[in-house]
Amino acid sequence: MTTKILHGKRAIVTGSNSGIGLGIAEELAAAGAEVVLNSFTDRDEDHALAAELAQRHGVAVRYIKADMSKGDECRALIEQSGGCDILVNNAGIQHVAKLEEFPAEKWDAIIAINMSSAFHCTAAALPAMYQAGWGRVINVASAHGLTASPFKSAYVAAKHGVVGLTKVTGLEAAGSGVTCNAICPGYVLTPIVEKQIPDQMKTHNMDRETVIKEVMLSRQPSGEFATTEQVGGIAVFLCSGAADQITGTTISVDGGWTAL
Repeated sequence: MTTKILHGKRAIVTGSNSGIGLGIAEELAAAGAEVVLNSFTDRDEDHALAAELAQRHGVAVRYIKADMSKGDECRALIEQSGGCDILVNNAGIQHVAKLEEFPAEKWDAIIAINMSSAFHCTAAALPAMYQAGWGRVINVASAHGLTASPFKSAYVAAKHGVVGLTKVTGLEAAGSGVTCNAICPGYVLTPIVEKQIPDQMKTHNMDRETVIKEVMLSRQPSGEFATTEQVGGIAVFLCSGAADQITGTTISVDGGWTAL
């Protein structure tokens, strides 16, 4: 059982109504942090999700709609949250296409949501963190922030940019009590990934286990997905006192992918 080491802290997690973002929010709440969930929708189920998280962990949880493709909404999210001790820049989208065929509007959207939102949210959150003398900025990058794959030009460019932003933020904040680090997951078993498995089984005429190991995890030497709980656990660690001198760097959760 996670101890309440983050009691009294407020965490904002962008893009957190599913997948990795929700997994991180879950672990931060379990560690005692108040949590602000976020996405671009404003559905009853979004607010119900926040209520369920609050009830499960006995902490305050709110859902705030903000479109991470728009810089002013990114900054407004920080203001509307009423305080931010821990900022997790997680929002992201993907599109796969050859470079010469990559739609310009998809490029712009991926750069805005995956990279520029981290800049806007961080810029808005840092002043209060500096004033408090404590803060944590955690950027969810990717193995693709450290290496590349074909047909993912915008995603790879954005995630490399997030890693660069992490280094700059860590250097600027050094000695202030504020740290900034990037978590770089490989393939994580999220609901979106889970839904892809049956289609891959049909496409390749393979059983589930073979599809996972030979198709989906062909670049992940462990042959296993990372989990959202594991990524969330790294986020909690980065918020702990043990990580006070870890800043401006990356932590890979990729089963050995980037060791190749």
